[in-house]
Amino acid sequence: MADTLTLFTSIGLSEQKAKETLKNEALSSSLKEAITQVQHVHGASGVDKAMGTLLYSMASRLKDTKRLAFLSNSIAQRKICTELQLAAALDFVKSHPQDPINQKEFDEACGVGVVITPEQIEEAVEAVIKKHKEQLLKERYHFNMGLLMGEARTALKWADGKAIKNEVDMQVLHLLGPKTEADLEKKPKVKIGKSLMEQLRGEALKFHKPGENHKTEGYIITPNTMNLLKKHLEFTGGQIRTRFPPEPNGILHIGHAKAINFNFGYAKANNGICYLRYDDTNPEKEEEKYFTGIKDMVEWLGYEPYEITHASDNFQKLYDLAVDLIRRGHAYVCHQKGEELKGHNVPPSPWRDRPIEESLVLFERMKKGLFAEGEATLRMKMVMEDGKMDPVAYRIKYTPHHRTGNEWCIYPTYDYTHCLCDSIENISHSLCTKEFQARRSSYYWLCNALDVYCPVQWEYGRLNLTYTVVSKRKIIRLVETGIVRDWDDPRLFTLTALRRRGFPPEAINNFCARVGVTVSQTTTEPHLLEACVRDVLNETAPRAMAVLEPLKVTITNLPENSKTDVRVPDFPAEEAKGSHVIPFTRTVFIEQSDFREVMEKGYKRLTPEQPVGLRHAGYVISVQKVIKDTQGQVVELEVTCCSTETAEKPKAFIHWVSEPLVCEVRLYDRLFLHKHPEDPSEVPNGFLSDINPNSMQLISSALVDTSVKGAKVFDKFQFERIGYFSVDPDSTADKLIFNRTVTLKEDPGKI
Repeated sequence: MADTLTLFTSIGLSEQKAKETLKNEALSSSLKEAITQVQHVHGASGVDKAMGTLLYSMASRLKDTKRLAFLSNSIAQRKICTELQLAAALDFVKSHPQDPINQKEFDEACGVGVVITPEQIEEAVEAVIKKHKEQLLKERYHFNMGLLMGEARTALKWADGKAIKNEVDMQVLHLLGPKTEADLEKKPKVKIGKSLMEQLRGEALKFHKPGENHKTEGYIITPNTMNLLKKHLEFTGGQIRTRFPPEPNGILHIGHAKAINFNFGYAKANNGICYLRYDDTNPEKEEEKYFTGIKDMVEWLGYEPYEITHASDNFQKLYDLAVDLIRRGHAYVCHQKGEELKGHNVPPSPWRDRPIEESLVLFERMKKGLFAEGEATLRMKMVMEDGKMDPVAYRIKYTPHHRTGNEWCIYPTYDYTHCLCDSIENISHSLCTKEFQARRSSYYWLCNALDVYCPVQWEYGRLNLTYTVVSKRKIIRLVETGIVRDWDDPRLFTLTALRRRGFPPEAINNFCARVGVTVSQTTTEPHLLEACVRDVLNETAPRAMAVLEPLKVTITNLPENSKTDVRVPDFPAEEAKGSHVIPFTRTVFIEQSDFREVMEKGYKRLTPEQPVGLRHAGYVISVQKVIKDTQGQVVELEVTCCSTETAEKPKAFIHWVSEPLVCEVRLYDRLFLHKHPEDPSEVPNGFLSDINPNSMQLISSALVDTSVKGAKVFDKFQFERIGYFSVDPDSTADKLIFNRTVTLKEDPGKI
């Protein structure tokens, strides 16, 4: 051990780094072998620090140790002299697993023997600075110098980075002169959130390029891999291909919005295509309304599938591949019952080693319906990351399929179907949520076991929201118990519910962008989504006035039949965007909360001693008489008015309506009282015990100004001073119904 430690420090590793390396047995062994290889060429003391750094980097990054001697020798002979060359060398050996390596191709790919002269560096930097000269002179030292470095490096791939930087610094100094005080001032940071397209475009995500599947972590390379990738590229032309593959057994929810944005958005941002593929392999749970609902929501979010496909399109092809899998010795027919396969440390199947011909016959009998449900399954001979052994590939179900009817009585599982459908559709990037990471090795194993094109699976963090449940089973319970009306009840976070509540699709997409495409699991507060909704509706929802709890006001100094038109801007901050006209008569209605009979400190609205302005009307009103009913409740005010031009400026302006429409308004709050209604530690009696009794308030006789007359379902408005509202599908020709989408501001009382 001491000898090895000395060996590692002799090539320039610090003692601490050397000790850490010794703890990693595989790395320690590879590095020791690499150093020994170089010492054969240069002698025991011939490994300098630069060479030692390359050897350590190579040993820690090389997956295929049979290439260790070849690469060590290349470093010893000083063919590989820089980190840039080493990275190219590692890529080359990974993509050329077959022996022997073509030395000429290797040298060319790694820049072996390429000499970049100082004159070449000078000329390249001159050309780049000339290109950006105008902007450089304008921004001076605030210009992004990394851009100059990057472009010069692109022009001279194998040049020394330090030499390029020195040349850039020298030429910039020659052009701009020494830094001034203004140059030394920090450039103010402008905080602008990246759009989803910006996040998904280019190298923001460290995804492989199409056809470079073999360069990704964990990807299995077989003797036929490069040939299959070549055929894949010939078919796709190097195009990025993704897919959104929901099960048609429920309605999409807010978590699916991230998946839709990620899959469709990544393809769109990179001029690729995205399939909408229904994973319809479980006929017991699939219904037409789910197929339709999923497609509607994808299109509502603004995405157009390149093609709509179904796993069932490939049932015959998948069956044929299963037969091939048995023939190759990778699958067998098993008779263990479902309950025997549950739990941990399940013993191996007693039928695991049955003869191939026997499994082929039995699989054919399964297909012909000669076994009862649960009497036989087809299982794959593999162990998954979580220790699950031999996952099921096919099971028997005597249930007619939504699309294929009674043609099949055996159906493939997700573990079998998904990667093969990705392969059949030539998907380049199979994007899925983090919980599928445990199935990545089975994904690669199956494609390689069948010797078909293997896409790359990438996992990203799932999006969860607090104060809600999204599981199909739990939403059904909410519907069955009458707590919510249906899947699109606006208190839920299904996409149909959010649409019904009035959430614009752009806001949901912006929310997904704000959350980002991180790989970490994200649990987010609803108010962050609501903030995105306000941002969109503030720009798109025209203003109207509505009174939810009306108080009648009679303006006594106006004639009985007085009626004038008042023009109200749709967007007060941008009056050029249009306006509408509403009537103003002797009788108007204001909110009950905008009047108090007894003046209180800090209250700025209407009291018998304090006048108030009427928004947009050009009048200030003063109370003359307060009229009450027999219970002592205020039912009407008699007031006088005067023009805002002559009156003293009031402390506040309130909204009002006159000759209004009587409408129904539904006000929504959180459905659950606790952040995590499914967590037994927060809610010991289960999510159904956590319902907020005030999650919906129905106002049957709200008054809304006439500008909303003729509004269509899902039309959106800002009711001034109240919130954003959307027309509900329950509306009729006689009565409009509005859902409050969000309040104007976040409720500070919410935690």
